[in-house]
Amino acid sequence: MLTINVAVLLVVIVVVRLRRRTEARSRFDEKLTVVIVLVLGVLIAPTGFGQGILNALGQIVQGVSQSGQ
Repeated sequence: MLTINVAVLLVVIVVVRLRRRTEARSRFDEKLTVVIVLVLGVLIAPTGFGQGILNALGQIVQGVSQSGQ
């Protein structure tokens, strides 16, 4: 039985959409890409990978805010 992870499918769709030339995109295409990326973020967020990204970004933000003081 073949199973397809929705997050992996969305990653493939995002990569294909972003490889297109910028001039060829309409406003609708850009909005659709943003919606797809947001859905992908929601799907990845509760996973271990998503938590790792969150922790890494938190450390970067903390480091930048401390260096600015």
